[in-house]
Amino acid sequence: MTTKFETGSVVTGKVTGIQPYGAFVALDEETQGLVHISEITHGFVKDVSEHLSVGDEVKVKVLSVDEAAGKISLSIRATEEAPAQQEKPAAKKPRRQGSVKPAAEETTPAGFNTLKDKLEEWIEQSEREDLIKK
Repeated sequence: MTTKFETGSVVTGKVTGIQPYGAFVALDEETQGLVHISEITHGFVKDVSEHLSVGDEVKVKVLSVDEAAGKISLSIRATEEAPAQQEKPAAKKPRRQGSVKPAAEETTPAGFNTLKDKLEEWIEQSEREDLIKK
């Protein structure tokens, strides 16, 4: 492998193979790299062949060069401008059926104590000498 492809450079290549995980791109006669499926385009890619075909000429950016392993990582997405994010329409709030009755503050169901009531009860218990373990 030659070191003529540097990280960050943008070059034109030709798609030589398509796999479920990405596409192989020939950069010259003896050098090829891989465009991972996540680097094909902005957004979700389910099937590489829906975006690329063998023989397509593509502009790619060199993400990394691993001389020892002989691998070059490429990105088509990095050569494209990111699409402007569209604002999602505001979700409609679900309509309530019937009327909402305000809860009465003074009435509590039988057997149910509010935290305020329990707090007062706990304070009273903590002050009782006969409950303190010695």
